[in-house]
Amino acid sequence: MFDSLSERLGGIFERLRGRGALTEIDVRAAMREVRIALLEADVALPVVKDFIEAATQRAIGAEVIKSVTPGQQVVKIVNDCLIELLSGGEDTPPLKINVTPPAVIMMVGLQGSGKTTSSAKLASWLGTRERKKVLMASLDVARPAAQEQLRVLGEQTDIATLPIIAGQTPVQIAERARQSARLQGFDVVLLDTAGRLGVDEALMAEMAAIASATKPDEILLVVDSLTGQDAVNVASAFKARVALTGVILTRMDGDARGGAALSMRSVTGTPIRFAGTGEKLDALEAFDANRVAGRILGMGDIVGLVEKAAANFEADQAEKMAEKLAKGQFDMDDLRQQLAQMKKMGGLSGLAAMMPGMGAAKKAMDNGGINPKLLDRMEAIILSMTVKERTKPEILTAKRKIRIANGSGTTVQDVNKVLKMHQEMANAMKRLKKMGGIKGMMKMLSGMGAGAPGPESGAPGSDPGGAIDMGALGRMFGRPGMGNLPPGFNKFGRK
Repeated sequence: MFDSLSERLGGIFERLRGRGALTEIDVRAAMREVRIALLEADVALPVVKDFIEAATQRAIGAEVIKSVTPGQQVVKIVNDCLIELLSGGEDTPPLKINVTPPAVIMMVGLQGSGKTTSSAKLASWLGTRERKKVLMASLDVARPAAQEQLRVLGEQTDIATLPIIAGQTPVQIAERARQSARLQGFDVVLLDTAGRLGVDEALMAEMAAIASATKPDEILLVVDSLTGQDAVNVASAFKARVALTGVILTRMDGDARGGAALSMRSVTGTPIRFAGTGEKLDALEAFDANRVAGRILGMGDIVGLVEKAAANFEADQAEKMAEKLAKGQFDMDDLRQQLAQMKKMGGLSGLAAMMPGMGAAKKAMDNGGINPKLLDRMEAIILSMTVKERTKPEILTAKRKIRIANGSGTTVQDVNKVLKMHQEMANAMKRLKKMGGIKGMMKMLSGMGAGAPGPESGAPGSDPGGAIDMGALGRMFGRPGMGNLPPGFNKFGRK
């Protein structure tokens, strides 16, 4: 979502890079460009004015102008202001789910905002992350098949849904859901209310009646981030009639300019609780202002990357891999497992977007014609090998390579590139063993924050630098000067 804004801000801060000192004129000129970038991102004008005023006042202070790396300091100030803008200067309160059961969560929003799907995503999140037993109930008696849709989503996420009884009103369904949850020992009951095409009196009256009958602990508004400032207007209208406790922004993985997310907290005073980041039912993230601000400014999201890795972590497979690495072994099946892990975590572009200092690499991938199906093609090449060939790739003759290329729908050159990549990764694993394994690697990585100052470094609270030194990473794996894609990726899989 924030790619365009990130690129604009990155260009602005790049021009501050390497300056020995900044004057007030430099700061104000940079802030004017930041103002234009925010307006182009569809951020509300009053929000932009307040943001620029706060950032300018901090940036023209003596400690910035006299700073050894003033460009970095300005980046940090803008980052701090972005965090305050997204969070309202307060920590997002936790969901009120640890109350006398069942906790009642009421989902509201307009028709087409993704409310029913978000209800299933949230229920799944509560079940997997918070270990809560959740009951979902559809209160939408107006939209055809709305209740059936929630039932199907419940089956897909293994979440219980309230049985459908024809003829009941939304209030009656809500009361039955709460009573059933209490009797059956559910921790949370999640009420998926009906929506309308627009904000009207009938919708608001229904919301108020349900809220009055169920006394919900949380009322979460689901809005589509692709609607821009209309999403903020909808949130303001709902907040005027219902006691909203949070907002869920859907389609945060889309190509919207980001204005809704940046304006929501300031305009409505309502915290953003969650962000929908995809169509899959596990594509829901707890909204974190620090991490979102880091992504916007190209500082990456290491916490998010670790969470993705943990979510896809398979202990048995990791133990087997560790045993093989301890012996210096790394075959084609091991490479295939690593490719599968990368696909689960968002692919090459997704991982690069979350790594500090990798904004340039992600842009190169996006603009360089790298095929998004690259990992699939590499996996197809490996799967076209026999078990013996995957275990001992050195036996691959020209004739075998032709067979593999034909079987995977690729070329012999592509097969050679995968083999070369495997060989270089195997060599890297041997070096890793000599360095003392994972502990040795982590020790070296801990010293990689001393790169040159720039817009993708200098994360809040860190020493100057902060970006991963790709040169050091390359030296660690025997590739001096490495700063682009891994070997073989730069040409393999062009569109």
